[in-house]
Amino acid sequence: MNYWSILIVSLIFLSSCKSTHNDLVTDTIVESPPSQFMDTTSYELPDIDLNNWKVTLPIGNPTEVKPPKILDYANNETLKPFMYNDSIKGALVFYTYPGASTTNSSYSRTELREQMIPGSNNTNWTFAQGGTMKGTLAMGEITKDSDEDYHRAIIMQIHGRLTNSQRDLIGEDDNNAPPMLKIYWVNGKIRVKTKVLKDLNATNTEMLHTSAWGDDEGYTFPEYVGFDKFTLEVKVSEGRMEVIMNDSSKVYDDIHIQKWGIFENYFKAGNYLITQDDWASSKVEYYKLKVFH
Repeated sequence: MNYWSILIVSLIFLSSCKSTHNDLVTDTIVESPPSQFMDTTSYELPDIDLNNWKVTLPIGNPTEVKPPKILDYANNETLKPFMYNDSIKGALVFYTYPGASTTNSSYSRTELREQMIPGSNNTNWTFAQGGTMKGTLAMGEITKDSDEDYHRAIIMQIHGRLTNSQRDLIGEDDNNAPPMLKIYWVNGKIRVKTKVLKDLNATNTEMLHTSAWGDDEGYTFPEYVGFDKFTLEVKVSEGRMEVIMNDSSKVYDDIHIQKWGIFENYFKAGNYLITQDDWASSKVEYYKLKVFH
């Protein structure tokens, strides 16, 4: 075979290989499916009915949002920065920082207040009537103080309230009474504080004054929750209060709880940040919140 014959055969061979290679490449191309068949990111919503809650914000004097406006929190421009869904986690996030505070406090909050009749604070409950609040929640984010300890936040409460007649009897200008229960997130653990009557011989009228009540020594659940999700339940009945954190329980059924029966009460839940440090902030995530009476 002469030179030109060899060259022609070689060119034919190379052309055949290129064609085959292109055919192979073409055969392995996978086209993208139509957009309507593509998976989208899944999302979850918190299991919380806000019909019987109002929220207090760390702005204004301070600002409160009641039902029915609170029900549209996802589209409410006032609420959006402080109360919003994390739809990946399925949580309702309560964000706060030091700002506006209520009359009887030095600290700010993004916190729900129970309203048995939506939009009204005037109907509440006694321990004799009883009630249960149960939530699944987690500390999302919280800053540290100058000693490198995390700031504290109150995540649940039972707050006392004077009836109008009690208020008038002791000459007060509002219906405020002490909080019987405060539940804190403290450096990754859950701490419970309750009220004790300073003088067990105090009369029913004397007991109505905030100054008649002091703080107990407190109780810290041994389990470390950190930033993980946990369950918290508060159950009250006449002369008894029980706080349940995951599988651990703390019961209060002493004379102080019995004496507390003189007050009306309401539940609170959310993010009440206990600091005035100007760099502080916190986010509390609620996945579920239920109240029963």
